[in-house]
Amino acid sequence: MNKQLLEKKVEIALEEIRPFLNSDGGDISLLSIDKNIVKVQLMGNCVNCSVNQMTLKNGVEMTIKKHAPQIKEVISVD
Repeated sequence: MNKQLLEKKVEIALEEIRPFLNSDGGDISLLSIDKNIVKVQLMGNCVNCSVNQMTLKNGVEMTIKKHAPQIKEVISVD
């Protein structure tokens, strides 16, 4: 899969999860995709949330892998 298509699939996944983050006063943005590792930045209330790593793995990563199964991992960058 080419890089543009992969980025589009990841963005679609982020759009799917974004309303849940927004409802808690947070947001997320895609920073990069390199070697099938997605780097994102959590924003708003998500930054200091005590369960943000659980949200990242169980919500964001799971949703991204549903749309782009070749993704190995999703990591948050400050």
